[in-house]
Amino acid sequence: MKERSSNWQQRIHTATARGGSSLPALTDLYRGDHWTRSRRLTAAASDAGYKTQLWVASAGLGLQPVEPETETAPAYAATFSRQHADSVATSAVENAQWWSHLQAGTGRATLQELGQRGSVLMALSEVYASAMEEELLALGALEGEALLIGGLREVPGVHRVRSDAGLRHALGGTLTSLNVRMAASWLEHSRVGSLTSPATQKAWNEWAAATMKPEQYNREPMSDEDVIVFIRREAAKAPGISRTRLLRALRDGGKACEQSRFANLYKRTMGER
Repeated sequence: MKERSSNWQQRIHTATARGGSSLPALTDLYRGDHWTRSRRLTAAASDAGYKTQLWVASAGLGLQPVEPETETAPAYAATFSRQHADSVATSAVENAQWWSHLQAGTGRATLQELGQRGSVLMALSEVYASAMEEELLALGALEGEALLIGGLREVPGVHRVRSDAGLRHALGGTLTSLNVRMAASWLEHSRVGSLTSPATQKAWNEWAAATMKPEQYNREPMSDEDVIVFIRREAAKAPGISRTRLLRALRDGGKACEQSRFANLYKRTMGER
């Protein structure tokens, strides 16, 4: 894993050295609902009275500041999400090793270092929180103010708010952006200038209890032929799209297909063995 990470970082450094001013800004490198909401999160924090700086936890670059606009990076494809075409590893242990090596080589700061500067608000999926767990533990040991929306498990010294799909009907968006939307809502409920004050927790709990509505999935079943047509059509639109993303797109469209059945049909359609 260390050798793979070193090779990856060398490619990043080489592309950066050759790219010069032609490299895209970090603000332009990412797309999708999650990223759009992340950009807006800084405005929500400012409205709540906080001085903010946005950082991105990147499986390809480590922890990076998004501002100023001059921050650039080569285009890349890397993720901690397993069973993905661009996955950097095959297990949680390897993900953590990759993150550690990446941070040592290309990361601009650690979570602990950010915690030493002030309050830290994090919106992390389970798989990214798992990869970054060592840094989360170090951040919690500071006993400063740290708030984690989503994540994998409780971290001593870090105030965690679990991801709750029951809030999606009120917050809108996709499941992939839910943690960021929850973070923005949490900021709207913040009290007395503290991310994790009892007053803020009380205001959030009251709102969430009154708003939460369990999601009900009334998806339409599909025949094998319909699923195959869907896979061919969407794969033609986005060459290289992963099986996981295709299944998510199918379900987001109100259709139903069991995961293992979809996997078999995907392999048959795409010629995988």
